[in-house]
Amino acid sequence: MPLKIGQKAPNFTLPSTSGKDFNLEKDCKGKSCIIYFYPKDFTKVCTAEACDFRDQFSAFRDLDIPVLGISRDSIPTHLRFKKENKLPFELLSDAKGNVCKAYDASIPILGMPKRVTYFLDKDHKVQGAFSDLFASKKHVDEMLKLLK
Repeated sequence: MPLKIGQKAPNFTLPSTSGKDFNLEKDCKGKSCIIYFYPKDFTKVCTAEACDFRDQFSAFRDLDIPVLGISRDSIPTHLRFKKENKLPFELLSDAKGNVCKAYDASIPILGMPKRVTYFLDKDHKVQGAFSDLFASKKHVDEMLKLLK
């Protein structure tokens, strides 16, 4: 079960495809954001989800809402995935899976990230959450519904 609506999202620092470490409290201070967790770069459903976020990116950008994708893949893998799919947002590497666990986005025993998407308000409280391993398009649709 994802984090609860109204719950303060845990702060974290992870390596980013920007070349710098990303810290939620520092880099999104006073900003809402979308954080989506996904199992693996270059898999069919994960690629479809990333491309859906890419295709709807202007809606988030126009509202000054950063989109961040998180999986356990390495930064070099993320960079290839980002380039190949022309993703306009940063991908973060949670190699040890600690952030996935903190956000209840980890499949027990397997340690693989679940497909969970969060909308955090400017105080980084959860205002929306959607979890479905196979319905990748619904993740973007649910976040867009929250913003309307």
